[in-house]
Amino acid sequence: MTCGGDGLAELLERAGLETVGDGRAEDVLPPRAAWRSVIAYEAEPAVAVLQARPDLVAELNAQWHRLAVERGVIGEDGVFLVDVAASHTCTCSGPRQWTRVRLTEKWDLAGVLGDRPGRPEFVTASTDGDALLGVTSQEYEIWLVAVDCVKEQQEEAARAEARETPEEREAAWDSLVRRFPATERLCQVWAESLAFNEAADEEVLLRLVGLTAHHFWRGDLPAVVIDAAVAHPSWQVRGALADIRQDLTAEQWDRLLLDERDPKHLFQLAMLTENAHAGLTNAGYEKLATAPDAQVRIETARLPGLPARLATALAADPDPRVRAGLCRFSWPHLDRRRRESLLADPEHQVREAAALRHHQDRPMPRAVFDTLLHLARRAAEECRLTRDLAEHLATHDDPGLRLSLASNPHLDPDLLAALADDEDDDVRLQVSVRPDLTEEQRAAVRVDIDPSGMRGELAWVRALHDDPEAMRRCAASSHLLVRSSAARAKRLPPDAVELLGRDEDRVVRLFLAESCDDAPADMLLEVWGWWDGSLSHPGRPRTHPNFPRQGLLRYADDPNPRMRQLALDDPESTPELVEHLSRDPNEDVRWRAATDPRLSAAAAVRLLDDPRERVWRAAARCPRLPARTLVRLLRDSRTAGEAARNPALPLAVMRWMTEPEHPVLEVG
Repeated sequence: MTCGGDGLAELLERAGLETVGDGRAEDVLPPRAAWRSVIAYEAEPAVAVLQARPDLVAELNAQWHRLAVERGVIGEDGVFLVDVAASHTCTCSGPRQWTRVRLTEKWDLAGVLGDRPGRPEFVTASTDGDALLGVTSQEYEIWLVAVDCVKEQQEEAARAEARETPEEREAAWDSLVRRFPATERLCQVWAESLAFNEAADEEVLLRLVGLTAHHFWRGDLPAVVIDAAVAHPSWQVRGALADIRQDLTAEQWDRLLLDERDPKHLFQLAMLTENAHAGLTNAGYEKLATAPDAQVRIETARLPGLPARLATALAADPDPRVRAGLCRFSWPHLDRRRRESLLADPEHQVREAAALRHHQDRPMPRAVFDTLLHLARRAAEECRLTRDLAEHLATHDDPGLRLSLASNPHLDPDLLAALADDEDDDVRLQVSVRPDLTEEQRAAVRVDIDPSGMRGELAWVRALHDDPEAMRRCAASSHLLVRSSAARAKRLPPDAVELLGRDEDRVVRLFLAESCDDAPADMLLEVWGWWDGSLSHPGRPRTHPNFPRQGLLRYADDPNPRMRQLALDDPESTPELVEHLSRDPNEDVRWRAATDPRLSAAAAVRLLDDPRERVWRAAARCPRLPARTLVRLLRDSRTAGEAARNPALPLAVMRWMTEPEHPVLEVG
């Protein structure tokens, strides 16, 4: 039976439970923490029922219902929360959540929610999570364990766990490194997470080479670690490094290439070199250009930095795909004879590629265009065209060809005007963002831009980012995409900042907040109220240098949870405020408190049982967590990953975690 879907729903229905609500996760103590209270060593039953009773199921149901009413588990509306032991309901590995239910006329929890009738395993809770009632099977009895004032007990338990002497701390680490048999899977989780532990030193990072490739994503990876990966005997390590690191030096690429003997691996390195736009030394280019495998030479021919000597040699390569690929970037390196040879090549794909590049300098006649099979749209966009061909394309039945033509920088004004009035919306939009239009011409083109749609940055505007006068013009443009692209500039004149900072389009303001170091403080604050950052600009606008820091305490009780988070950034904020916001009803606010360096050990322990995953994950990285708590987290594969990223882990423990046999060691 599976969990979280039809299997659990069927089980609850058979038990006489009606599922209510919208299925969202409950903001109360999660089931995993509730079960700990029910099956704890010190737990005592409110009622114990002998399994030998002939009326066992009926008695258990009656006792559960009595206690559930008395302890406030069942609310006035008859609703409560339930979780059934995983072994009976779940084959998935994800976190479970409560199900909000109500009893129907014919219910039977003790007879259904277990391995067999009379062997129940379930826990129920009040909808506010402050009362628990678990039913669990012992050797000769069935226990009904009731827990009242759950939140108060949780606070008390967290405070008790947070109190730790130096001796207890040392004993906790000793219990891990001396007596814990780590599984292979757990060791892998440790390695993958230690890769991102900010406290991991060079030795630890070196030990990870060969255990994981995750640390190759680190921006602060020491050069000695990269060098070790370059020279590693395993292709998995070398290949992962080349795939992940876009910043390898030409010398490092050379070492990867020159030492590679496997043709398949050399081909992959050639592709990765192209994707990374990496420059190579002459020796590296030579290794690729002279490779016996044609697939390697095909990738090499596409490299923009290919030396002229090697480009000339590849122009006569026996494989037509090599000759065709060479045309795009290496055409300027070829002499007249080589170019003419490619234009007259016996293979069509080579002639097509050569014609495309040749006619970027000389007008392409229609007779040549009509021979293009796969590159017609690129020709319409990039090449110089004869007048009759340009006229033909401007009225072509294929809107895709007209769209490509609309980007062609060599069009005559009358043809451009015709495309500006094209029946196709995309064609008109493409005309409207051309760099050679005046603002009057741009404003005259009929365009309808969805402000909620994706927006690419206009390359010609990006090229003008360092031109103050051009940025003033772009900031004042009536065209949304021009203003959006101007807002991406790192620095802007004050008047352009002022215009864009009060732009009616909020995405323009967002782009300004993300990209421009001159963005105004009031606008940054406004954007923060509705935007929490992107992958390309993580942390912005809150991490912007102009973001206000003073006076943020006034937001501590703001109805907008995004604004409440800001109170912790105020220099006058206190650890008491961190403690207060760690109990906020909003998960984003609790997460922000969980990441605050002033978070107390007790609060961090308490947040480990937060119902929201991102909150307890942040708490698991809190460096104030007691060692015994960290050890418990490290031993559990569900939490070990976050615990291994905790900077409070002693270096000696990190080194032990990266040892294949995990020998006994002294932790100082």
